[in-house]
Amino acid sequence: MENRLQIQFGLRCKDLRLKAGYSQERFANLINMDRSYYASIEVGRRNVTLSSMKKIAEGLGIELSELLENVG
Repeated sequence: MENRLQIQFGLRCKDLRLKAGYSQERFANLINMDRSYYASIEVGRRNVTLSSMKKIAEGLGIELSELLENVG
């Protein structure tokens, strides 16, 4: 169950990032996160902390609640 949640969250991040027009590398740099770490979030290999979620949401210009829509 936990892995499925991580995968759903990662897909949500990827979808929003692509809609915003960012490459993975450019977005990771924007939010001051290592690209390989961010890539592992998008494929569901990370159990993301709230602070990382907040960085992602801010980088996308959205609220944390919007980032979590349809996840879980």
